[in-house]
Amino acid sequence: MTQPREIRPGRYYLVTRRCTQRQFLLRPSKVTNAVFEFLLAQSAKHFSIEVVAWMVMSNHYHAVVRDPLGRLPDFLERFHSLIARAMNAHWGRWESFWNASEQACVTHLVTMDDVFDKVVYALANPVADHLVARVSDWPGSSAFRALAGGTKVVERPAHFFRKEGAVRRTAKLEASPPSIGGESAMEWAARVRAAVKREEDRARAERAKTGQPVLGKAAILTASFLDKPKTRAPRRTLRPNVACKSPALRAAALLALKAFRRAHSTARDLFIQGVHDVVFPAGTWAMRRLGVLCEPDAVPT
Repeated sequence: MTQPREIRPGRYYLVTRRCTQRQFLLRPSKVTNAVFEFLLAQSAKHFSIEVVAWMVMSNHYHAVVRDPLGRLPDFLERFHSLIARAMNAHWGRWESFWNASEQACVTHLVTMDDVFDKVVYALANPVADHLVARVSDWPGSSAFRALAGGTKVVERPAHFFRKEGAVRRTAKLEASPPSIGGESAMEWAARVRAAVKREEDRARAERAKTGQPVLGKAAILTASFLDKPKTRAPRRTLRPNVACKSPALRAAALLALKAFRRAHSTARDLFIQGVHDVVFPAGTWAMRRLGVLCEPDAVPT
């Protein structure tokens, strides 16, 4: 059994989800970009999720989000289900879309520095993998051009939704810069772009040293959705619950997570034994959803 996730209102997270068998089921195209952006916008609005940044690679995606109301699992359940069904309809397939052997990787970002680092990490993914020389060259959907805010109106994918269905024909997608010590949206965007530029320079220097070529947009766009990377798949790698550069804050966050899991385990054992008035710790999501007693979460203002 997997360990329970502690879901607290107001937290920032890095979310990563991979396609089954590492196939290029999210390969950049007009349809893929439209499906991802429409469903991200719609699902985020439905559960009041603030999307800070996203990057859609050919066989996985990264997103940095803020969860004001503690609804992240609901958001992911809806978003991933709709993406799978819409993209399977597009490719004419029925099998599992996401990697069935693992859940989405959800990492709690403890500080604003950690949020910044993961935004840069996500956006620089295609450069770090030597797929393109500049992040702006990546043909897939990303938040790179929307870092300073602003709203993009995205159309409902025609191949999946009924023409006269109840789902609205457009959705509004925006990157929501975090509030960092009075930093403006423009200052945030400039700082992220400068860090991404450093990653581009680092990758360029690595290629000059090793002779590694850039794959290029043409090869990316013409790849079959059934293709997969030629590199060996990583196995038994860490799936961190917490990301924090500060050793002291990281230790405190991990201790708090351990305490939550101990309290959750104790409450679960009692509940199974028939003590149905047991109170689960704050941060419990699944049992709260079922109407079981849980300690209240303080919702940030």
